[in-house]
Amino acid sequence: MSHNTVDTTEGAAPATTPRPGYGRLLRTPGAWTFLLPGFAARQPFAMLTIGIVLLVQHTTGSYGSAGAVAAVTGVSMALFAPQGGKLADRFGQRAVLVPGVLLHTASVTALILLALAGAPLWALFLAAVPTGASVPQIGPMVRSRWAAVLGGSPSGSSPGSSPGSRSRGYASLLPTAAAFESVTDEFTFVVGPVLVTALCTGVHPAAGLIAEAVLTLAGGLLFAAQRGTQPKTGRRGEGGSAEARVSALSVPGVRVLAISFLGIGSVFGGMQVSLTAFAEEIGNPGVNGLLYGVFAAGNMLAGIVCGAVAWKIGPRRRLVIGYAGLTLAASALWAVHSVPLLAGLGLLVGLCIAPALITGYTLVESLVPASARTEAFTWLTGAVALGQAAAVTVAGQLADAHGASSGFLVPLVGTAPALVTLIVLRSRLTPNASGRVAARGMSHRVPVAVD
Repeated sequence: MSHNTVDTTEGAAPATTPRPGYGRLLRTPGAWTFLLPGFAARQPFAMLTIGIVLLVQHTTGSYGSAGAVAAVTGVSMALFAPQGGKLADRFGQRAVLVPGVLLHTASVTALILLALAGAPLWALFLAAVPTGASVPQIGPMVRSRWAAVLGGSPSGSSPGSSPGSRSRGYASLLPTAAAFESVTDEFTFVVGPVLVTALCTGVHPAAGLIAEAVLTLAGGLLFAAQRGTQPKTGRRGEGGSAEARVSALSVPGVRVLAISFLGIGSVFGGMQVSLTAFAEEIGNPGVNGLLYGVFAAGNMLAGIVCGAVAWKIGPRRRLVIGYAGLTLAASALWAVHSVPLLAGLGLLVGLCIAPALITGYTLVESLVPASARTEAFTWLTGAVALGQAAAVTVAGQLADAHGASSGFLVPLVGTAPALVTLIVLRSRLTPNASGRVAARGMSHRVPVAVD
């Protein structure tokens, strides 16, 4: 029996649970009220970095300066995002999101004006710090709303239904929701950079960042206006007592997941730089888009499949298996020197990323109290961003000094120690003994929140 399931067979016929799937997920009461504005509001997340690079490179003539400003933005976001998640858990998403998008819009505007005015690099760095710190964490907030609606955490959705009834009816959809969000994120990182590049090259070098600021403001305010599905902040424990507030990072399992997500970030960053360097080495820069597209397609395809499968093994085991596959696939990247082989291996790496990401996000629901869930999601998102920023820097230096093949070592160096950590500390990914999940029936186990 899986470590996180309990059989509830007391002589009665096993309860039947509808098979999880995207159709049933999207029919969840209240889902579309936060999905549509959330999709619009998260587009800027993938537009910011490339928009900064294109604008600053245009005004300074230096890719190095442009990359440095973008890196400051990424590190600032990774450091400040969890604090924003903690505030959202404590005071509500709207209370954090509204001032956040206003600050972000003002910071991006200042960065644009400074760049166009030819300001010194230190001034751009100063503007980049609040720009990154105020990036709205829409993805974690959407995931937190899914967990509230599907996992039984109180929210304003589904009037007239109790948290327990929602849990029993929808908790089996949590992995599907995590998969849906992974696919949405990947789609965002396909659409966003293309849109920014078209605007910067076809309209004006600042047009991409202007569009990012406008979408952040409009989408963020629309998302914040959806109060009905916002997770409540003042949860009550057993006996009506207030639930103690905890930091998500104080949960051992979250720390283990953050380390594993750092490794995943190293894959994204290492692949971006090394594929570009490889394409330039073979004298065909245009193939870079094809290779990265195949890599992203693998990630999206695996995410779609993961959300459609009714898993019969526990998420902890799935995470270890998926991460081992990712490390194994990444270990061969440095040895490949042809476009077809690199495309095939890139596809395999992409196929292995989604299961690890999705399972990690799914585990948060069972490991972290609802009062700290948004913070937990932002720690994981920030870990990916931090791993990506470090990998871009290291892979770029290696590729410049020793060629693209050495840059492809970065995904292996990032995932191998994370896999060891995951295996050694996998027991910390087990939910509390009091139980947040249970099973129904003998042969079909599904996660169900326990009150």
